[in-house]
Amino acid sequence: MNIILIPGFWLTGGSWAPVTQALEAAGHTVHPLTLPGKGPGEDQAGVGLRTHIEAVIALVDSIDGDVAVVGHSGGGAVAYGVVDARPDRVARVVYVDSGPLADGGVINDELEVSGATLPLPVRSGFGEPELVDMTEEVWKRLEAIAVPEPAGVATEKQQLSDERRYDVPAVVITSTMPEPLLRQFMEGGHPYVAELARARAVRIVELPTGHWPQLTKPAELAAAVVDAVTD
Repeated sequence: MNIILIPGFWLTGGSWAPVTQALEAAGHTVHPLTLPGKGPGEDQAGVGLRTHIEAVIALVDSIDGDVAVVGHSGGGAVAYGVVDARPDRVARVVYVDSGPLADGGVINDELEVSGATLPLPVRSGFGEPELVDMTEEVWKRLEAIAVPEPAGVATEKQQLSDERRYDVPAVVITSTMPEPLLRQFMEGGHPYVAELARARAVRIVELPTGHWPQLTKPAELAAAVVDAVTD
């Protein structure tokens, strides 16, 4: 299986390194992405959510055979945009502590903006569930690999048009929210999970840790992804 790994905010393709190695060892062809505006010296002006979606679509179009897209955090919105654009090419979508963003929604328009960029917030800017297993050593590693996120990715509205996206099987690897609570939100019609509730096949896998399992529990995350893309 071709597996496209989409990083969340402030992260590049290199953040997936331990997971990438494990997926390759399991026999998959892995594509860890550094999205536009997040490479060294790249201009972030004009880079938005759609820019990132189109970059992943271009990769999907260049690949022969089945593709699974994996999105972490804000990368889940990117993954879902790709599912909507290529529902006939994506065999599976995997959300890592994330989920699908509905049409007209934005990822997060409350983050502090500096020019055209969003710098990584200080540690105290995150909630306690997000910081589980985030030791000082792991946090320093996150700070070391973090790059500013283009502000437009957080604030540009999602654009969806093809309801065949609901036919693409979805797996949610949830780290900061227990499955029963997530199911409760889905059954109760909570807008945060409205798109997830409409998917025809959803599997939820708990991986209890903080919001960055690729840093805090990479081996467990890799095993969960392998399981998620295996029929």
